[in-house]
Parts: sequence; structure tokens; C-alpha cells
Amino acid sequence: MSENKILFNTGSLDDLSDEMGKLSSEEKSKLKLTPDNADSGLAKLVLTLVELIRKLVEKQAMRRVDGGSLSEEEIERLGETLMKLELKMEELKKHFNLTDRDLNINLGPLGDLM
Repeated sequence: MSENKILFNTGSLDDLSDEMGKLSSEEKSKLKLTPDNADSGLAKLVLTLVELIRKLVEKQAMRRVDGGSLSEEEIERLGETLMKLELKMEELKKHFNLTDRDLNINLGPLGDLM
């Protein structure tokens, strides 16, 4: 397992502090499962996947609305469904003490998921 380290910095102390802040925020975004946090870790993983799918569905829905392929009734139903899903996600994040930032898992060299 590799760790992020600052080996040398020629900038100011503020620059060094900023870099250290970036490292700690990257570490927080990684998914770490242990026997003690299995429930919250699993919730984080599942909610991350649900949020990713929700965002993809929302983008596709907007393309269909912009493309004119939906009736007014379908647009209304779609908007209501997406709104309810977003509210449910907020409720679940609150229940598991998660934020949007928590759901943005760091995929290492690929960067952040969302």
C-alpha cells in the first residue's frame, strides 16, 4: 500500500499547508472498510453507486426533455420522480452521517468518481 508523502517543497509555508490539506482530503475520500465500520462503509459504497446512477439518469432525462421526445405528462412525472429520489438520498445520507463529499470516492490514479 503506497502512502502520499511530501518529500520536498520549495514554496512558502502556506503552499506547504495547502498541499498537506489536499493530501488529507484525498485520504478522507478513500473507501476504508474494517470490521468496526463495515455498516457505514457498505452504506457509503451503496449510496455512492446510487448517487452515480441517479446523476446519469438525470442527465439522460434532461437530454430527452431537451430533445423533445417526452410529453408534458412524462416530463412532470420524471421531474417528480427525480425530486423524490434526491430527497430520499438526502435522508439516507443524513441517517448514515454522510455528505456529498463522502460519496465522491477516490479511485487512485483515475481520480475522483464524481
